Amino acid sequence: MRLQLWLIGAAAVLAAGGPAGAAVMVFGGGLAEDCSHAAFAGKSDPGSILTCSLALGGEDLDKTDRAGTLINRGVMKLRRLAFEAARADFDASIALIPTVGEAWVNLGAVSVGERRYQVALDDLNTALKLGVKEPEKAYFNRALAYEGLDDEKSAYLDYQQALALKPDWSLPKHELLRFTVTQR
Repeated sequence: MRLQLWLIGAAAVLAAGGPAGAAVMVFGGGLAEDCSHAAFAGKSDPGSILTCSLALGGEDLDKTDRAGTLINRGVMKLRRLAFEAARADFDASIALIPTVGEAWVNLGAVSVGERRYQVALDDLNTALKLGVKEPEKAYFNRALAYEGLDDEKSAYLDYQQALALKPDWSLPKHELLRFTVTQR
């Protein structure tokens, strides 16, 4: 199987009060591919999560596709705000392949959702160091973490970076409207 990394839109997750999330696209057929398509399409229904679980339990996946399928299932759980279950999937994916930045972005997103902001910063910084397909989502989540730590300047700068990387993204635009910048 061939693995490509994709980040999915975060609007649905953010509308539910959660952070921006990511998914991994798995190609090659079978339930793992169905799971990745569901994650990429923004699904998080129990049937889609079950498809991922069946792929993990019943398909002969190589390490890369297993890690990707864990990320996809975790993203669906994150959308449902099932933080503990999502964390377990992201941790399992990282245990298989610790260099996939998208797993770290999602782990950071879980920590933001749990209001564990320093842990989120550490995970998001790891994601950015490893590299991700859409770094603007990591910067957005990191801005949320900085705000949780009352570091408004860093939050502002990360919202700006998210917007610079994706100028048409309305979420960082909206967040930046809350800030007033003054010179000293």
